[in-house]
Parts: sequence; C-alpha cells; structure tokens
Amino acid sequence: MEGTRTRPPRVALVHDFLLDVRGAERVFLVMCDMWPDADVFTAIYDEEGTEGRFAHRAVHTSFLQRLKPNSRTFRALLPLYPSAIESLDLSGYDIVVSSSSAWAHAVICDENTVHVSYCHNPFRYAWNDRDQTLAACTNPVSRATLRAVFRRWRQWDWIAAQRVTSYLTNSRTTQARIRSYFGRDSKVVYPPVETSRFAPAEVGEHYLILSELMRHKHLDTAVRAFNMLGRKLVVVGDGPDYRRLRRIAGPNVTFAGRVSDAEAARLLATSRALVMTGVEEFGIVSVEAQAAGRPVISVRGGGALETIEDGVTGTFWEGGPAQLAEAVAGFDDGAVDPRAWVQNAARFDQSVFREVLPREVERAVAAEVPPPVRHPTRRVRRGLARPFQVD
Repeated sequence: MEGTRTRPPRVALVHDFLLDVRGAERVFLVMCDMWPDADVFTAIYDEEGTEGRFAHRAVHTSFLQRLKPNSRTFRALLPLYPSAIESLDLSGYDIVVSSSSAWAHAVICDENTVHVSYCHNPFRYAWNDRDQTLAACTNPVSRATLRAVFRRWRQWDWIAAQRVTSYLTNSRTTQARIRSYFGRDSKVVYPPVETSRFAPAEVGEHYLILSELMRHKHLDTAVRAFNMLGRKLVVVGDGPDYRRLRRIAGPNVTFAGRVSDAEAARLLATSRALVMTGVEEFGIVSVEAQAAGRPVISVRGGGALETIEDGVTGTFWEGGPAQLAEAVAGFDDGAVDPRAWVQNAARFDQSVFREVLPREVERAVAAEVPPPVRHPTRRVRRGLARPFQVD
C-alpha cells in the first residue's frame, strides 16, 4: 500500500554468559554498541562481575539466573546450559546475532529468523580439549560421567549448529574447527581491538602474562621458565589455577590479580614483552601488546600465527619451560622500532570490525549467503540415519 512504512527489523543479541569482562565479552560489548536498541539475552548475568558495563541494557536471562552463579561457581552448572540457552524466548525477532564460545549459537529462533553466529570457538572442553579435560579428572566415576556428558553435548552441539543461518569466526584456527566439528563453512572476521587504549611508554624490566588462570592456558610453563631465568614476571588475571601456579612460583614471579583497564595498559606498555603459553583461537591480548609498542613471545599455533610477524613483532617457541626460557633469553626486544608493532596492531582495530560485521549480517538478511554447506566428519558418516551421533 502506498505510504506504508516497513518497520525496522527486531534484533536480538545473545552471549553465552555475562559474568566478567574478558576477551569474548569485550567483543560482545562492541556488538551491543553497534546495535544499541537490540535486546540482550544470556544464560546468566552478574552486573557487578561485568563492572556495570551492561547495566544500561535490559538483559534477559534463563532459569539458571535464580541460582545466582558467579564467575567462580558457574562451571558446576555445566550439564544445564544446553537447556538454559534453549529456554530463552527469541520468538518474534527478525535478526539474531550470537556471540558464542560454547552454547549461545544454539538458541532456538523462529523459522524465518536470520541467525548469524560469531563463533569464538566451539565449546573447547567437549571438542578440541576433550581428551585433556578427561585426563585431568582423576576420579574414575567422575571421568565416566564427564565422558557421557561430553558425548551427549557433542550430539546436541552438532544439531544446534545446523540451525544457524551463517557463521562468522575470529581466526583460521576456529574456522577449521567449525568445519571439522559442525560441518559448516564460516568467514573470518577478526575481533575488535580497542588499539587507541594503548601507547608506547618507557620500558621496565618485567615480562607480562595477561590471562585467565586456567590449566589449558599452560601458564605453569611460563612460571617454570622464569624460575630458571630469574627474570621478573608479572602475572595479571585470576582463575581456578591460581593456587597451583602460586605454589610453584619463585620470588621473581608476582601475581597481580585482576587489574583495571588502565593498569593493564600500563603494564603492557612498560613490559619487556608479553608472554603467551596457550594456543589461543585469536588472542586479543597479543594485539593489545603490539598496540602498546611491545613484542609478543608466543607458543607457535592458533591465532598468534595471524597476528604476530615472526622476528618482527614477536617470536615463536615450541616445547616446554626450557624452550621458552631459551626463546626469552634469545629475543632482543630492543632490535625493532616499536612503531612496527603499533602499525601491525592497527590491522585489527575495532573500526574494521564495526565496518565488516554489519555488512555480513546484511548479506545474510539479503539471502546473499549461499545455503549452508555441510561437511560431515568421518565419525558422522557412520550412520546417515542418525548424523548427530558423534564420539
């Protein structure tokens, strides 16, 4: 009818959980800023833990919110998260953009809803870290229970992945996992880094780790390496591996806990180098270090291969504490102009993300994205009648 105006699309934004502010949450904050009128959904939410950064938004949560979990207790609810994310009411939305490191991609939308999922990584404990997670569980009964939970989780996760309209992802590493685990194609859109928060400063004597203190980060490798070197190492972050790391650390290793953004920027800018021991899917902190004019000494693998120029903006190592100690001792952080590191970091500035992400969502809405291409793994091919049966 002449004069009739079509209403703007209803948009919903979904994140796994909003309990603290780490890399994935920083990406989601940018998404929220890009769609200021969108409704926000998550399984559980802690306003204090997220430093009030979502306080101005109406955050819709699942039934698990009644249990008031926080960043220290939420892992105990692991078996309930699939049901929690599917319980979110996303009916009536035209566009859903999910930010998923585990289960946000599994939200159930209307049949005509366009769902674009930005995948930080498939749920690591059920997929790429499954064997390590089971090996770390010493109780045989608990290990058998966990194995059954992961088996069922994989089945559920594969099915959920087939409902997504289009996948975007943060690196070629995650892109390969999405194809292998879910049989889905995806496009790499590097995550946003607020490079303007950082600037070079006078360099001190400490090396820096800025990370969640989790076993899969292999931070004990760095602690042992710096015990050998006797050089000053500052560890920023908290997590369940804190006590173990503290027990093995020498007097040259300082644990700073969680710090403000301003303090993190200062510690990066004044460090000799950032040290990374875990294979990160992307590793926002490595770009932040370069934006602060400092190099990165990283284990070889993952997103670091896309963000670090070997021998220019950092160096790679492989092996254990001795190999890391050798890499630290052999890397001359004063041999390269810090401007090279800042220039490299600019490739990942959030302005690029802000331009590319809406364009990809618009493509999906305009049906320019081809139909999902499934690439079943060999495990899935064992039974076409039940393609979700994965080990």
